[in-house]
Amino acid sequence: MEKVRSFKSVAQSTSFIALVVMIICLLSACNKEDDVVIDTFNTNSGTRNLIVVISDLHLGADISYAEIKVNLEPLKEFLKQIRVSGSVKELVIAGDMLDEWFVPATTNTYKGKDQSDFVDRIATTNKEVIGELNQIIQDGKILVTYVPGNHDLTITKENVDRIMPGINQCRDTGVLGLGTYSPSGYPEIAIEHGHRYNYLCAPDPFSNQDIAHGTILPPGYFFTRIAVQHVVQACSTSTNVIPIITPNASGDVSQALLYGYWSSWAGWLNMFPIENKFDEKLIVTNIDGFTDAFSVNDLLPFQETPGGLIQVKLFNGIQDKWAERCVVNNVSVPIPASFAFKYAVSATGTDTMSVVQYFMNSNSDKKIVVFGHSHQSKISAYKNFNNQKTIYANTGTWIDHNLNSKTTMNFIVITPQRNIDDSQTSIRLYNFENKIVTEMARDSVRL
Repeated sequence: MEKVRSFKSVAQSTSFIALVVMIICLLSACNKEDDVVIDTFNTNSGTRNLIVVISDLHLGADISYAEIKVNLEPLKEFLKQIRVSGSVKELVIAGDMLDEWFVPATTNTYKGKDQSDFVDRIATTNKEVIGELNQIIQDGKILVTYVPGNHDLTITKENVDRIMPGINQCRDTGVLGLGTYSPSGYPEIAIEHGHRYNYLCAPDPFSNQDIAHGTILPPGYFFTRIAVQHVVQACSTSTNVIPIITPNASGDVSQALLYGYWSSWAGWLNMFPIENKFDEKLIVTNIDGFTDAFSVNDLLPFQETPGGLIQVKLFNGIQDKWAERCVVNNVSVPIPASFAFKYAVSATGTDTMSVVQYFMNSNSDKKIVVFGHSHQSKISAYKNFNNQKTIYANTGTWIDHNLNSKTTMNFIVITPQRNIDDSQTSIRLYNFENKIVTEMARDSVRL
C-alpha cells in the first residue's frame, strides 16, 4: 500500500508540475505581444519599462474659467497611482500642460505683471496636481518629461523649471513652443503635441511684427480668447452681423486662401457668439510683445467692394507665409497651404500628419507616433513606406467637458517589447473617468 501511495503521490506531483508548465506556456504565449498586465501601471516584467503619455491638462491660473476644475481631483489620484507604480519608467506630458490661451478676451492675462507671476498663479491654483508631479520628479524613480503645446507656446523653459524643478523638458533647438521626444533607447517612438502642422496654432514669427516685435502668437490664440469670452458670457445669440465678402474676381491663389480664412472666421463667430460689438477693442493682450487691445474686426478679413481685394489687419499676409513657417518650425515634409487652411480645425488634419511626416517619410524611422492637441483620443494602425506596420495614438485630454469626444481623462501606456524575436511593443489607450481605469483600445507593433 505504501508503494501505491508513493506512486499516487508521484503521479499527483507530476500532474501538478505538468499543470504549472502548461500555465507557464499559456502565459508565455500571451506574452509574445507584451508583458502580462497585473494592473494598468504594473506588469510581471520585474523592471520599470512602462511609458505613460498624457497631454492637454490645460491647467489655468484662474479656476473660475479654467477648462479643468472637476477633473483636478481625479488627475491628482491618477498621478498618485503613477507615483506608487513599480513598473512605470516615464511619464510624458505632451503639451498644453499650462494654459496661457484659455482666458476671456477682456481679462488682462498677466494682471499687469509678467509671465513668471502668471505661471506661479497656475502653480498655486493647481497646487495639488503640481505637488504630485513634483513628488514624482523628486522621488527620482520615474522620469517626467514635458513637451510644449500651443496653449503653453510662449511659456519659457525657465518658468516651467521654476515650478517643477528637475522636470525633463524636450524642446526644439532655437524654436520656442515646439518639441518632439523619443524616450531613451526607443528612437522609433516620436511624441509631440501636433500643433506645428496647424496654421492656426503653430508658432508664427512672421505675422504682426510691426505691431508686436518678436511675437510668435498664431491666430488660434485670438480665436481662443474670443471663444472663452463666449463661454463666460454664456451668450447664445448676438446682434453682430458678419460682413459678407465674395471671392476675389482675379482668381489669385493668395486671395483664394484669404477668402477661406474669412470663411473660417465667419464660421467660428457664428458658433461662438459674443455680447461685445465687433468694433469694440475687447481683446486685452499685454503678452508676447502685444500691448494694444484689439477688436474682432481687426481679425476678420474685409472687402471694400464685392469681388475686390480681400484684406485683413492682424495676420496680414498669413496665407503667403505658410511655407516659410513650415521651414522655421522644423516641419519635415512641406504641407501645402491649401491643405493647411482646409483642415486647420479638423482632427483628421492632425492625425494625417503622423502618416505624412513620419510613416510615409523615407527619412523617418518612427513606427510609433503619439500626438495630443485634437482632444480626440484614438489608436490607428498604418503601413509605412516600407510596408511595415506602424501605430498612431492620440492622448485625448483631461478637461472637464470635452466637446470633441465622448471621453476625457485619457492616457496612453506604451509597453516596450522585450529583447526577443517574437515580442512586440504594445500601445494601450485608457480613460480614468470616475477614477476607474477603462481600456478603450489597444494594438501592438514590432520595433
